[in-house]
Amino acid sequence: MAKRFPIRPSHPERNCWGCDRFCAANDLICGNGSERTQHPVELFGDDWLEACTDEADRVLAPPGQPAPDPQR
Repeated sequence: MAKRFPIRPSHPERNCWGCDRFCAANDLICGNGSERTQHPVELFGDDWLEACTDEADRVLAPPGQPAPDPQR
């Protein structure tokens, strides 16, 4: 079972977020690469989940139905 993905970790720079192991940034034991994968909060800011959810709603709208209003 996969670990729960933290929405707002207190120190995202301390871990690699590329797999379910969440390795320490200086370990990278999973072999995911030579650099750590950043947490979305580092890339997109504190409202990353809202922005990603809005985009997913627009992309995943069923055919023939309008996409949800992004201003909801």
